[in-house]
Amino acid sequence: MKCAVTTLDNKPAGEIDLDEAVFGVPLRADILARMVNWQLAKRRAGTHLVKNRGDVSGARRKMYRQKGTGRARHGPPLVSQFRGGGRAFGPVLRSHAHDLPKKVRKLALKSALSAKVAEGKLVVLDSAKVKGGKTAELARRLGKLGWSSALVIDGPAVDESFARAARNIPGIDVLPQQGANVFDILRRDTLVLTKDAVQALEARLK
Repeated sequence: MKCAVTTLDNKPAGEIDLDEAVFGVPLRADILARMVNWQLAKRRAGTHLVKNRGDVSGARRKMYRQKGTGRARHGPPLVSQFRGGGRAFGPVLRSHAHDLPKKVRKLALKSALSAKVAEGKLVVLDSAKVKGGKTAELARRLGKLGWSSALVIDGPAVDESFARAARNIPGIDVLPQQGANVFDILRRDTLVLTKDAVQALEARLK
């Protein structure tokens, strides 16, 4: 399929052919949901921790004798019923990551790219480079293009000046092609790919 190429100055720069096998697959909402859940679970730290009855300090002896007091039966006062006792069934240190097949991950990325194409929210950029790395200058250019919420994916390496200029612009994210992922694509309204990114993604996903 044909897609127009533009520049940062909002001027036409020819056309590019997008591979149907990467940018024209059917939308799979179920696969996208699985992929987003996998990404969010993998990034969780899992460092939440509470003290159970074996971790709190205190006497391990029985509170009082079993019979003859008229009161309820109790062991050591380290259980969750008493103040200062351990918590029952609290969170522990663990990894929230789970497995997801490579084929499913690849299909999810294809589906996310194709969804942006189908919505008309994919823009192919000639190159993502600016001189000086000034945020105000880049913000002015992006304002002319109408990008308020966009993910810019460049080739194998992001231009340092462009990345520095975009760092302080709210709603604008910049990634190299190897960092392209479903969650970041879906969370921004517009997906911007450079020509180098298109070639790299097609080689990666075909």
